[in-house]
Order: sequence, then C-alpha cells, then structure tokens
Amino acid sequence: MPYKVIGGNVTQIRYSADEVFAKIKHDQIKFIDLQFSSLTGKFHHTTISADTFTHDQMEDGLPKLDGSSIIGFTSIDDSDLVLKPDPSSYASIPWMVEHKTARLLCDVYWGFGRGRLERDPRGIAQRAEEYLKTQGFDYSAWGPEVEFFVFDKVHWDVLTPYKGQSYSIESKEAPWSQDGTGYPMGLQEGYYPSTPSDTLAPFRNECVDVLNEHFGILCDNHHHEVATAGQCEIDIRYDYLTNAADATQTYKYVIRNVAQKFGKVATMMPKPISMDSGSGMHTNVSLWKNNSNLFFDKDEKDELSQTGRYFCGGILNHARALVAISNPTTNSYHRLVPGYEAPAYIAWSGSNRSAIIRVPQHFKGEKYSSLKRLEFRAPDPASNPYLVFSAVLAAGLDGLKKKTDPGEQVHQDIFKMTKTERKERGINFLPANLGEALDALESDRKFLNPIFTNDVIDKIIELERRDQREISIRPHPHEFYLYFDV
Repeated sequence: MPYKVIGGNVTQIRYSADEVFAKIKHDQIKFIDLQFSSLTGKFHHTTISADTFTHDQMEDGLPKLDGSSIIGFTSIDDSDLVLKPDPSSYASIPWMVEHKTARLLCDVYWGFGRGRLERDPRGIAQRAEEYLKTQGFDYSAWGPEVEFFVFDKVHWDVLTPYKGQSYSIESKEAPWSQDGTGYPMGLQEGYYPSTPSDTLAPFRNECVDVLNEHFGILCDNHHHEVATAGQCEIDIRYDYLTNAADATQTYKYVIRNVAQKFGKVATMMPKPISMDSGSGMHTNVSLWKNNSNLFFDKDEKDELSQTGRYFCGGILNHARALVAISNPTTNSYHRLVPGYEAPAYIAWSGSNRSAIIRVPQHFKGEKYSSLKRLEFRAPDPASNPYLVFSAVLAAGLDGLKKKTDPGEQVHQDIFKMTKTERKERGINFLPANLGEALDALESDRKFLNPIFTNDVIDKIIELERRDQREISIRPHPHEFYLYFDV
C-alpha cells in the first residue's frame, strides 16, 4: 500500500477509478463490499459481484439502498437512495479468503438526481473540510486515540425486561476470572503490563498488520489500557478530517472482525465494567496553512499559538453541547465521572489529564512543531467520528471567529479541588447524563450551523432522546440492592 507525507505525517495515497478496476482484475477480486455509515455511526454494507461492477456505477452510483431501513436516514415514503463508491477507499478484506472481496466506502445520495443526502455523516465531514477552506485554512489534521475492550465472552438478557435483566463478562485477564491459568489484573491496574499478564498483544499485532497492510491505515503504537479485562488502544497516525473519520470507522470494523477470528468479542461501549476505567476516543486536532502548523508558536511559553488558544476557547465554550455528539449514549456518562481519568470538568491544561482539553507537552522546539495540537479528551468510541470531528471543528472555528479566550491553564488535579475552588477558578462541569447534554445542544446549536443543517441536529436529538427514554423507564439491577428493603 503506497503512502505520502502530509504535514510531517504519513497517509495513504488514494486510488483513481481506473486504478481500482485494474486492481480488481489484478487481485482477482470476486465481490465488492459497498460500505457506509448511518447517522448514529453504525457501519453497514451491501455486496455486489465484481463481474457486474461498471465504470458507470463507480461514477453515478448504485441504486442499492432503502433509506427508511437505516436509522436516521429517511422516512418510508421517500426512501430511494444511491450509494456512490469512493475509489480512493479501495482495500482488500484479508479475512474473506475463499471468495476474494474488496471494500469501497460510499457516499450517500438521494435518488433521481436530487443531490447529496444531508444526513450522510461522511457528507457532513466533507462539508466541514470545505467550510474550513472558506475560513482561510488549507486543512485540519486529526488523530483519534480509540480505546476498546476485548472480552472472552459476554452474555446479557434484556428480552423480558418486566421479568428481569442481567449481563455477565468473561475475561481471562479479569480479577473475577475462574480460569486459573492466567495472571489477572485488578481494576484500574491494566496500563502497560507485560506479557503474560497482557494476553492480547498477538491480537493487537494482527489488528495493526491488517490496518497497515490491507487498509492503508498506519498505526504507530498499541498497548493494554488502564482497565482490567482486555482494555486496549491502537493509535492511528494523523490525517485529513474525512480520511481520519474513514480510518476510525474502518478501525472499528477491523477490530471486531479480528476479535472474532481470535474467538473473542470486541466492544466500543464506553463503560462496560462497573468501578473501572471506561473507553475514550481522545481527539487530537491542529490547523494547517502553507504546510505550517498554526497551533505552534515558538515565542509562547507553552508554544501554543493565539490561534490554538482561540480554537481551544471555542471547544470549551461549547463543550456541554458538544458531548451530545461526542458522547451520544446513556452509557457514555458513566465514564465521564471523577476518579477514572476521563474528564468531568471544563478546563484546559498541558500534561494535566483531569482537564477536558490537554496540550501534550512531551517535546518542545520547532523540530516538533508538527506535533503541537489540542487533545479533546471527552469523546468516546460509541460516537460517530464523522460527526465528532465536524462538530469539534465547528466549535473551534467559532472560537476563532469570536476570539474566545480559554482562560488560564489549570495545573492542579481538578478531581481533588473543592466545589468552592472550582467555582473560584470558573471551572464548569460536563452534563451528568445524556438528557442534560441534549438540553445543552438544543440551547447551543448555532455554532454548528455552518456545517450541520438543523434537520441533522434535530434528528440527532430525536434519536438520542429515544435511547434516553428507553433507559429511564427500566429499573437497574443495582437498584434492587439499594432499595428492595425500603
């Protein structure tokens, strides 16, 4: 897979349509998997025969989608959609060996020449990149740090909610494991353990190899994360906004399929284990012009430019609304609590991981100017990366437009500060639950309008309100422990 350098980082060279058809023939591909994402971020696909795939279909798209059957897309009375393959996303799928299959990511269009589907999340990301250029920038660079869990087995029973609900997790690494042959790790003791305690190094090696060699997604690091029971992280190299979101969706797809190959199950659920750390998707961003990182300023004490500070101020100013998009599930808010490294308070800092925005300080000087970035620590992997990156960009650019100062850095551990100390420092807090986040989004949404239509925002709120209601009407098993004898 060929690569090129972008802003000091390496990215995949994209294929043209002619090159794709040549590769289909050369690689003896039998089937083409047409892949796309729903508004909620779920990955979907339909498969066509390579023998019937034509240049016209590559250019005009394929009439293969009922939009009413995809959550968040269309109503049943207006549902004919077209999948238009992006030739630059061609990749062979290595686990489909018997019948060689390649994938193409697709943009989603209305039928009958009515243009792009406004609720296509990939289209929203592409619109974000176009808007950025109108603001005088060349591009933005994005590097998500996606965490996830890999369990041996998971069981749950929710089919008869009036009778009872339960779930159970099995993992050789967990302190509750009855396997008897491993080296279980305690809660919040899973960071960087060596083998044999870390049982998943071969799994992560396989994932990195597949991502690098078959999908052109460079991964520069992988490791076990803080939580017990198989929490992992594989880091993706920086890329343009839409490319980075494509890579994140592909990453999730690969993780789940390789886990199945290993006889395990992977989940992007933010907080599957009680009293342990949850999974985040720390989102790193920088703005570029004339091949120069505009977040770097050697004359500033912390080397963060005024552009970077205003961008930071925009994210902080809209953080309570942003999390409705970056943390879109009820489960997300079990992670955003003090004491588990996930941020709960709205502040920024350097190496202080209790702040919602961090400016990493591993290196200094112009030699490392390409690494200067903001790390937004709130997002989790249950979110749709196309929407997250677009929303964060909208918030940051709003901060630039309004010259929103982020205030002073917070160097203390915010989790250990008293309520009075936080109030004196002007440190606000994130929503405590999905309902509060949606309330914040409803009242603070104008900053999104250069990129998101009101229809898209309304649909996001509608779908998440539905999930919120589903959880609010059901008793939790722990409530029986707390209240059964009242």
